[in-house]
This record gives sequence, C-alpha cells and structure tokens, in this order.
Amino acid sequence: MANVRLHAIRKSFGTNTVIDDVSLDIASGEFVSLLGASGCGKTTLLRIVAGLESVNSGSVEIDGRVVTDLPPEQRDIAMMFQSYALLPHLSVAENVRFPLRMRRIGARQEQQDKVKAALDTVQLGHLAERRPEQLSGGQQQRVALARAIVSRPKVLLLDEPLSNLDARLREDMQVELMDIHKRLGLTTIFVTHDQEEALSLSNRIILFNGGRIEQQGTPAEIYAQPGSAFASSFLGAANLVPATIAHAPAAVAVLADGQRLALARGSTAIGPTTLALRQEDLSLGVAGGAGLQARVRARVYLGSRNRYVLQLAGMEIKVLAANDQVFADGDTVTLSIDPGRVRCLSR
Repeated sequence: MANVRLHAIRKSFGTNTVIDDVSLDIASGEFVSLLGASGCGKTTLLRIVAGLESVNSGSVEIDGRVVTDLPPEQRDIAMMFQSYALLPHLSVAENVRFPLRMRRIGARQEQQDKVKAALDTVQLGHLAERRPEQLSGGQQQRVALARAIVSRPKVLLLDEPLSNLDARLREDMQVELMDIHKRLGLTTIFVTHDQEEALSLSNRIILFNGGRIEQQGTPAEIYAQPGSAFASSFLGAANLVPATIAHAPAAVAVLADGQRLALARGSTAIGPTTLALRQEDLSLGVAGGAGLQARVRARVYLGSRNRYVLQLAGMEIKVLAANDQVFADGDTVTLSIDPGRVRCLSR
C-alpha cells in the first residue's frame, strides 16, 4: 500500500486544457473514485498517475517518491483497462502471469504460486487452463483483475472496469471489488461515470467537471450536501429550480409562478437562489393539498416505482413515486417535500 499525491497537475492536448491545476492527496489503502461525465479529465488523470501520459506541469508522488518522469514499470502500479486487454493466444494462467514475466518478478515456481493465489482471490482457479474466448464477459473481467493484483502493486488503477458488463454482472462485480479491497487493502483509484458505482464502492469520491475538481468527500457527504448546481444534478439527478428566498415571517422560497415552498431555518440569505430537489425526496398527493401544485406531463413505469415528469412554475421536474400512486397525464397534483431536504444553492 502507498499514498498518492498529485500537486498542481496541468495537462493540455494542443489548445485543449484537459486537467486544470488539480491537486489531490490519496491515503494509503484508500479507495477513491474519480467521477464525472465523458471528457471531464478523469481518465487522463488516471493515465498520468500510471505514467501513460506526461504532464505539462505539476508532480506525481507515490509512497513519498516523485515519479513524474518515470515510466509505468518503475512506479509499482497496476492498471486494469476498460477493454480488459487479455492476450487471446495465452491461457488464463499465462495471462495472469504475463506482468510477472515482463517485470521478471520471481522464479517460475514463485510466479506460478502468485498466479494461483490471484486466481483464487477472484474465484477462477478452476479455469486456469482455459483461453479468454472460452470465458464469459464477467469471467474475463475477473481474469483482468487477477492480472492487475498478481504482483501486489502499491497502487491499483481501474479505468471503467465494469462498463462492459450487463446490469446483473455489474452488481456482482461491485461486491467482488469491495471484498477484494477489504482483503488486500490496496490503494485504489477507480474511474467511472456511473454515480451508483462511485457511491457504493468508494471511501471518497472526487467529482470532476471541466478538468477541475468540483467537489470531494465521502459518498454520504457528497450526496447529501452537494456544493454546486453541477454536483446536485450529476449526483442523484436533482431538479434545479430557480427561486427567490424571502422571510414572511419564516423562510420561504418563492417560485417563478408565485408559489411558496417552506425552507428549514438557516437557509441561504434573502435573495435569488437555486433549489436542488432530489427526485426521491419529493412526495405526490391529490390536487388541492398543502404544497406546490403541479401538472402531470408524463408517467414512466419503472417496475417498483414510477417516475413522473411534472410541469411546475414554467419548467419540468421529475419525481420518483411508489407504483401504487397512479396519476394520469394532465392531472393536477400536490407536490411536497420536507424543508430539511431542500438544498439552496447560490446562483
């Protein structure tokens, strides 16, 4: 295990700045997710840690040693790619052994012992002699993971490793990754655009936006206390509603159509704001109740729940509701929310 320190990293491709003055400390044994939309710079930053991309300025330290100009093989890291990159002409065991051979780690018997241990860790010891084309997608993913951990690197880098799996396998592999991290304790940097993966796997989430760190914190902190409109909309897909805060006499948010929403004490000072209303925090009721009045534009059936698209104050908002609540298109409904669940963001 090792700590990783990035200091003032800048990276451009021509005139396009991809990483803009990013500094980050990752503790030994921590599982950190770099989360963000495509093109935000998270994969480029991972490749900089791996030594696969150079920097325009800044430094990379692993376990207290500056490695900014060192090649990947001298950094004691392992990287698992989105495509798995298994060698089709080699068996499972030889694929896992490959990095040990390339780096000349141990004699043949020691290498074989390490391969067996790595395959047992991912529960694939019984498939050691098969070729990659004889494996399912989930099994190939496990082989790639075994290859990444076989040398017990100081830092494990994972680049969207679950994106090629179907929904059920992704859920299974999330549990597998959590279990392996607990057992091996490797410092892990995980790149993903999937908020559910980041929330379920990480000790800490680093949210990227336009080459910069937008916000960071534990999954609970970053989900419950988004610090910006971008963080609110990306994590949990909150509805962002323009409003004006007034005191009459208690704090209320006045929407564009004049409707009022009660706020918790200590909300943002009087003036313009943006309300972040998470879909799952909103409750629906029949028209005329205590709360905001909105009109149903569409209902999307999701099995255990319905997602309603509503017209409110001249804009669309989305609400997740139990599937025993059924409203038709065009119905007027009452929308309510606990004041403590309303987030007021500065404009």
